[in-house]
Amino acid sequence: MKTTIIAAALLSAFSLHAYAQTATTEGETPAVTTPESTNATAPVEGANSFTEAQAKDRIAQAGFTAVSALKLDEQGVWRGTATKDGKSTPVGLDYQGNVVTQ
Repeated sequence: MKTTIIAAALLSAFSLHAYAQTATTEGETPAVTTPESTNATAPVEGANSFTEAQAKDRIAQAGFTAVSALKLDEQGVWRGTATKDGKSTPVGLDYQGNVVTQ
């Protein structure tokens, strides 16, 4: 009787351990930004935690050069000017990291 109970307990413990390690196939992470997609409502108003240097880097990563005159406005959007394809244009960076031309 004792052997049966011990065997059942061990079998249960091993099967739970194996179940805990199975991978899920759900790969959707809606909280993470996806650089290849754009937000149609950008720039989005909100509390912006980017520093001026980080905002400048993000705008440069989007293909702009000569980023200047960055100011954080009352909507929480970094706004300034930058050059792309040889043309100076107004740009903005919202709290989600969306870079937009205005």
